[in-house]
Amino acid sequence: MSQTHRPRHYARRLITAALTVTIVAATAGWTVAHEEQAITGPPPGTSAWRADHSLPGAARQLPDPATVSPARIARFFAGLGAAQRRTLAVRHPQVVGNLDGAPLALRYAANARAIRAARAEERAADPHSPLVRRYTTLLSPGRRILAFDPRGRGQVAEVFGDLAAARRTAVVVPGSDIDLNAFDRDHDRYGTPVGMARSLRSRMAGEAPDTPTAVVAWVGYTTPAGLGPDAATSRLAEAGAPRLDRFLAGLAVTTAATAESPPTVFCHSYGSVLCGLAASAMDRTRVSDLVVLGSPGMRADSAEGLHTPARVWAARDSTDWIRRVTGYAFLGVGHGEDPTDRSFGARVVSADRAQGHTGYFAPGTDSLRNFARITLGRFDGVRCADRAEGAQDCRHDLI
Repeated sequence: MSQTHRPRHYARRLITAALTVTIVAATAGWTVAHEEQAITGPPPGTSAWRADHSLPGAARQLPDPATVSPARIARFFAGLGAAQRRTLAVRHPQVVGNLDGAPLALRYAANARAIRAARAEERAADPHSPLVRRYTTLLSPGRRILAFDPRGRGQVAEVFGDLAAARRTAVVVPGSDIDLNAFDRDHDRYGTPVGMARSLRSRMAGEAPDTPTAVVAWVGYTTPAGLGPDAATSRLAEAGAPRLDRFLAGLAVTTAATAESPPTVFCHSYGSVLCGLAASAMDRTRVSDLVVLGSPGMRADSAEGLHTPARVWAARDSTDWIRRVTGYAFLGVGHGEDPTDRSFGARVVSADRAQGHTGYFAPGTDSLRNFARITLGRFDGVRCADRAEGAQDCRHDLI
């Protein structure tokens, strides 16, 4: 960074920080009343699961979802017969459906059962509830729901493609205002996890039609609602980071037999804050590449400071408003250095033709094409951001 640019850079940080703190202070009363309650811990129904001693012999003690690793859960299910697995899914659909390390097909079946039960309960309380329609949509034929938790604003994960057979996979981690209701909303198509995941998988199919691929849209944490202190601080990201870590550990044990590489993880907006906090646990058995887009910061001063061996990439289009709130952290407000800044050390890729904060996965954009090629490991086709934007060769040491 030039000596001329440095004072302006830090002046902008101080001004932005001061404005943000003023906004936070001015809305403190509203925030206390509406602060999001992070959903953490084991899935609903865990108490009944722990109390179930119906299986014979060594399988009598069911693994505790709160303490047992996904690897041990995978070994537990591998030791059961098909009928025993189905029995557990019928008795405890909410646990089995959210149990990282459990067989994928069993989780899909368990979550379908859990969603049907949630719909019946909601319909009995209010036949005209929007949730009834929401649950019915999730139960559409062909949908593979990998996680479902109706608590709070609701959490859900969906698979696009055959995850069990995929050679290349990706996980999409969204940002603020995303929950069960906004998971696949009709408007702002490419700003939803479903829209992002479908578009990315379609682009990968175009790039490599003979390569089996899958993309997971993961809303496994409580996201901030609106612009306010929850979005400006890391509280919800800190609560969600262990959940992402456990989810990725589960993918590692359930997809290792077919995958050529661990997943590429795409973190949008506030999701990149969560990914930054979870990055230190992202070893090369769980994540190959970490891509942040429209990021307000990753709670780190540099890519090296994330302490992950995964390759770190970043993208931001010139029309994204997030550029106005990056690059500072002050009294716990703000998320640190801009990942697209040269000093951060990420591999910055072009986002030409993307528009606004939610246009990165839109067809025809450089960002979508780059994302598909990163996931496929085709780094020679990745287009770096223009040097005028302050980026270095994003493909160094790759081709």
